[in-house]
Amino acid sequence: MIDTGKDKENGYIGPEGVIAKRKQYFFPCTHHFYSNPPQIVRGSMQYLFDDTGKQYVDFFAGVSVVACGHCNPRITDATIKQLQSLQHTTTIYLTQPMADLAERLANGILPGNLKRTFFCNSGSEANEGAMLLARLHTKRRDFIALEQGLHGRTFLTMGVTGIPMWRSDDHLDQGVTFIPRPYDPTTDDETAARRSIEALKRVLAEKGDTIAAMIVEPIQGNGGMIAPPDWYFREVKALLEQYGVLLIADEIQTGFGRTGSMFAMSHYGVVPDIMSMAKALGNGIPIGAFATTDEIAASFNRASASTFGGNPVSSVTALAVLDYIEQEGLVERAERQGGLLKMGLQELQAKHRMIADVRGKGMMLGAELRGADDGESAALTDRVLEAMKDRGFIIGKNGVGRNVLAFQPPIVMTEENIKSMLTELDDVLAGI
Repeated sequence: MIDTGKDKENGYIGPEGVIAKRKQYFFPCTHHFYSNPPQIVRGSMQYLFDDTGKQYVDFFAGVSVVACGHCNPRITDATIKQLQSLQHTTTIYLTQPMADLAERLANGILPGNLKRTFFCNSGSEANEGAMLLARLHTKRRDFIALEQGLHGRTFLTMGVTGIPMWRSDDHLDQGVTFIPRPYDPTTDDETAARRSIEALKRVLAEKGDTIAAMIVEPIQGNGGMIAPPDWYFREVKALLEQYGVLLIADEIQTGFGRTGSMFAMSHYGVVPDIMSMAKALGNGIPIGAFATTDEIAASFNRASASTFGGNPVSSVTALAVLDYIEQEGLVERAERQGGLLKMGLQELQAKHRMIADVRGKGMMLGAELRGADDGESAALTDRVLEAMKDRGFIIGKNGVGRNVLAFQPPIVMTEENIKSMLTELDDVLAGI
């Protein structure tokens, strides 16, 4: 029997009641998708259920989080067992799970010579820590970032975020130089990437000795699923090394199999100096981390700790996630199923003129919709999301103009799920 949430003895208020409470008690910056949103009360692998018992196939995974599926029993069993024995101590006490997790990451998970891990609670905190580490190691202050990137909502991470809507603070750190990202809808990807490289050369020549690191997403998620040409990050890394500038790879959305590789930077043949992680590592349990080499980690020698970072519950959960990814071959599955999804979206692009582009890697794909102007493009995207939700499919949206359909589903998604979604999407687009 499906638990709809209505059978709770006290407290059920329904979608309208939830919206009313949000309006009364949340900050006005908090929004929700849909004009007629469902109240989600349960999840099971690739499925979500609302308070009426209606099933939805989830193609967004809580923004790239539940790669192993909602409430995956093999993972939640490990979480529950740990909850019943020890929930919390901080890093100043000895517990084995965080040590085991750091060892597991260093031996066969992290790329190249990345070995040392600092655990925290979220992607924003992981990127903040990575940037602090870069400053400590280089003894420099400034950063380079790509336009339209998103790295978090803390002070330093918002400063290197290039999407205007996510730069909430009007008094951000001024020591950040943005260069064009390797994508421009008015030209081809090679030309755009070369323009980005030339901009990087100019910045490094002008003030390379003041820059601690360049922070990048291997594939820009909120920026619209932008994957640069395969050569791009190799050239970036080579240029940075000439000036002693570190490369921070923000793998918060892309990590742990999402793109058909354990980490997306592997597609480009590059090992970053520092890498940040979160989201899929906990499959819904909060965890974040940044990792680096022995040499760079040695620079972070002032006392520091994270109250909840690496707590036993998060660590045991993350170990179960890594087990599941390996045992079920999710990296290979993301590449295979992502190829099927991308091919299907490209077929829809050939059929429906409003799809301007399909891009991304693995199970991290975007379909950009374009109308007569930016406002119509965003409105079209919202109409598609609403219609697909009504048909039982949850799809995300991103892009600078909020006009890119975002497909970042649980990697456990089946071929049948994908084909069903594509069929319904075809019908929705035909009706608009």
